[in-house]
Amino acid sequence: MESLRWSALEYEEKEHSRDWFWALGVIVVAGSVASVIYGDYFFAGLLILGGVLLGFFAIKKPDTIEYELSERGLRAGTRLYPYDNIRSFFVRTDPGPALLIHSDRIFLPVISIPIDPEMAEDIYGAMIAHEIPEEKLTEHSSEKIMDSLGF
Repeated sequence: MESLRWSALEYEEKEHSRDWFWALGVIVVAGSVASVIYGDYFFAGLLILGGVLLGFFAIKKPDTIEYELSERGLRAGTRLYPYDNIRSFFVRTDPGPALLIHSDRIFLPVISIPIDPEMAEDIYGAMIAHEIPEEKLTEHSSEKIMDSLGF
């Protein structure tokens, strides 16, 4: 089998308005002040740290990741997912073309990888050739929540 290679942004970049950052700041400050009033200084610090990290990741530009399907498995950047560790897959075409794989990872086992629409059939054929079962998969609910929050 010839290896398939493509590259894609690690996530879809979304613009955040000034109002979004103001809302984040108001929520973090209000929550922190309420936590201090109730004497929970640790939670106040945690809210502030979380708010700063959310703001940082909101302005961070996505990196381009190189993907490859080869005889060894699926390589995403520097991480290799051997075929033995992939339980099932699904090639989604709508709303955006993506390869969804269900790995043996405990935390976030369904991985969504953007693909070129022209490569969908080749990727499907490669996964079937390695006897990976096809199963209708959806993204993890935490990814859907982050998407609705603008990440």
